[in-house]
Amino acid sequence: MQTIYLTHPLCLKHDMGEDHPECPARIHAIEDQLIASGLLQFLDQQEAPQATREQLLRVHSSTYVESVFARSPQTGLVQLDGDTAMNPYSLNAALHAAGAAVKAVDMLMAGQAENAFCNIRPPGHHAGRESAAGFCIFNNIAVAAAHALNQYGLHRVAIADFDVHHGNGTENIFHDDPRVMLCSTFRHPYYPYCGADSGNEHIINVPLAAGASGEDFRAAVTRQWLPALERFQPQMLFISAGFDAHREDDMGGLALREADYVWVTDELKAIAARHAERRIVSVLEGGYALHALGRSAAAHIKVLSGL
Repeated sequence: MQTIYLTHPLCLKHDMGEDHPECPARIHAIEDQLIASGLLQFLDQQEAPQATREQLLRVHSSTYVESVFARSPQTGLVQLDGDTAMNPYSLNAALHAAGAAVKAVDMLMAGQAENAFCNIRPPGHHAGRESAAGFCIFNNIAVAAAHALNQYGLHRVAIADFDVHHGNGTENIFHDDPRVMLCSTFRHPYYPYCGADSGNEHIINVPLAAGASGEDFRAAVTRQWLPALERFQPQMLFISAGFDAHREDDMGGLALREADYVWVTDELKAIAARHAERRIVSVLEGGYALHALGRSAAAHIKVLSGL
């Protein structure tokens, strides 16, 4: 079966300013690499719908959702926090970003593919139940995971987050929900300056020191993620696919390479094959060195697709 590739043109319209690292060129960097490698033509390309309010409200408070809608500007920029702004297109871009992950769940549950990659922005894993943060407006991966649980009656889903920053919004949403396992590696101490001591039986947080190598990352995943996932036996696996731990990403401070993303994707595919009927929904999070982002995401997608 083909890997599904979901995106939407409005994800290119969300723009937080000329010098902002979370820029529209990130979408192009990935797509250009997929075209150059010849991979894009073999993916099942789909346009992302908008997430509904009902889907958002499974993970965000009504007060927060309504505030985002109310603050959407007609012109210029509105700051949601110090790092996160909305222009006139941002609300719809965020709705399509979350909707991409929801549609991926629907297509996988319908047996139309084994896995999916959502090339979307804004990213999501810092957005909590009540707040935007760290470039994120709605928590795309959380919306999708909650959709799998509530729409399809799954009892166990897992989220693997290898972004260089801790997915604090995802933890905030699911910390007390044992149906969701979150496995996260992240540089610490580093933004958002949490996660090192907040885990539990289903929140597997693995902080990494500045400069940690691919070998350090692989050891952390092997020792802590994989045994926990085997015990948990997720019925669907989600990936918060941030590529800012790459050694070329100046914002990250870790030293992963494309081969490390290939390795972890292979390991997660094996978990999904044993427990989740091969179902994986991967959603773009960080990654700001454009060439490294394009190469890393393409390598990740190539493993997902089996091509």
